[in-house]
Amino acid sequence: MTQPSSLAERKPEPQAICNPITRSAIFIVATLAPGAAAAQTVRDWCTDIAALTRSVGKRVPGGNLSCVCGFGSSAWDRLFGGPHPASLHPFIEVGVEGRRAPSTPGDLLLHIRAEQMDLCFELATQLLKPLGDSIKVVDEVQGFRYFDMRSMVGFVDGTENPEGREAVDFTLVGDEDPQFCNGSYVLVQKYLHNMTAWNELTVEAQERIIGRTKLSDIELDDAVKPSCSHSSLTTLEENGEEVKILRDNMPFGRPGAGEFGTYFIGYARSPRPVEQMLENMFVGRPAGNYDRLLDFSTAVTGGLFFVPSADLLEDLAERAPTGL
Repeated sequence: MTQPSSLAERKPEPQAICNPITRSAIFIVATLAPGAAAAQTVRDWCTDIAALTRSVGKRVPGGNLSCVCGFGSSAWDRLFGGPHPASLHPFIEVGVEGRRAPSTPGDLLLHIRAEQMDLCFELATQLLKPLGDSIKVVDEVQGFRYFDMRSMVGFVDGTENPEGREAVDFTLVGDEDPQFCNGSYVLVQKYLHNMTAWNELTVEAQERIIGRTKLSDIELDDAVKPSCSHSSLTTLEENGEEVKILRDNMPFGRPGAGEFGTYFIGYARSPRPVEQMLENMFVGRPAGNYDRLLDFSTAVTGGLFFVPSADLLEDLAERAPTGL
């Protein structure tokens, strides 16, 4: 007779990586302050994230509030020591002169989502309060859904996102790194767009740059879609099969300041697919055949983080490096 699985054999619960896309989001990137006390404050805080999210979320039933927390490579070693997620490393700048995906400081990432911005705002406030001066926020972006999930440049974003079981398979770490099962890697970038120049293009020219129709969101036929289109260069195949990432990009901006942007966030079970996409976009496939969207869009931040499972996140308070 087959015995039921023990609790020890249960796979850890992932963080809210595959949750549905919401209408609002806040992205926060922070660096750690020096000193053992700051590190201990952050470790202790890891056990509070889930409870704070539940508490704030109860104020608006159906608000779909969630928070994903990730850590950069050097922060992981400083906070938790070994073992280290197998593919976690500092994000390395990609590109050529005049067209770069920069690597910018970041030890901690918070990706807060909800249907209403007030929920995101309140949770961000409650999460940052106990951290005090143990961290320094170096980037904070409030994103919003733009009509029918349009990007700032007017095209539907995330059309090719995996869903259901496929999303889990493409985003969550499996048996290849069992100590970090159901964790994920996430790469974030902030892009600013030259909307004046973009809007001077005809719709047909914009469609050739993106590789999809603007109104109906249909992929252009390969016979007419340029190899330097955004769609072409961000499509990856391995052994004849398409490799996908899970995007939850959000537009953001300040019209009065002339700021119009997209916050890119891509989850995957390995950082390699996202890094390859950036290589294709910024360097080209082949070299020189770069993403023409970059003639109108500039990456100003970039960072790679590991998102531990929800179970591991709560256990990290006890993971101080030896000797601390």
